[in-house]
Amino acid sequence: MTVRFAPHLAPLLLTLAAAAPAPKQPTPLPDTVRVVMTTELGPITLDLDAKRAPITTRNFVRYVDQRRFDGIVFYRVMRLAWGQQPNGLIQAGTRGEPKRALPPIAHEPTSVTGVLHKAGAISMARNAPGTAAGDFSILLSDLSGFDADPNAATDEGKAGYAAFGYVVAGMDVVRKIYDVPLSATMGVGVMKGQMIEKPVRVLTVRRVPIPVAAPTAMPPAPATAP
Repeated sequence: MTVRFAPHLAPLLLTLAAAAPAPKQPTPLPDTVRVVMTTELGPITLDLDAKRAPITTRNFVRYVDQRRFDGIVFYRVMRLAWGQQPNGLIQAGTRGEPKRALPPIAHEPTSVTGVLHKAGAISMARNAPGTAAGDFSILLSDLSGFDADPNAATDEGKAGYAAFGYVVAGMDVVRKIYDVPLSATMGVGVMKGQMIEKPVRVLTVRRVPIPVAAPTAMPPAPATAP
């Protein structure tokens, strides 16, 4: 019966398809998106690079605009004993909470974006490449080992992590979070001993405009001799 009536339904289906609204296209982002993450220890201002890391930045902005980051916590500090101190990162996010999490995104390696893991970088936390969703880290130091290395011996090393912006104000707050007490027993595997004893709450994360630089005053014209 379905096959018999299919030819008669075809014109109606085509009409309905033509009348259906086109899928809504996402609003284009500016090349740089500024957000202020207000934590209970103070604000952190970040500039996200939508031009070079569009997938990762748009994902983060969706969490911001839908207020899915309001009330999350910084829950982990990775402290590296070697190198110039402080050395390591702080980590926050939705931790897969169903009411907050959005679908994972495609991986944007630093070998493509050029957004490197320097001090102050914000980078997506993940398991395998392509699993990043709503967790992120902020670096206290340069961690080039997080960058994608096409010549690495492992797929993990080749992929690296996806950095997508930098702290432009509030590194003192990042340091305060880095310095909070950690639990000696919480955490599993490599994260044991890295979990914050009393997680630091993120109150709000909001987009804010980037101030327009004031025009440089023109020097006065030199006086002419009479």
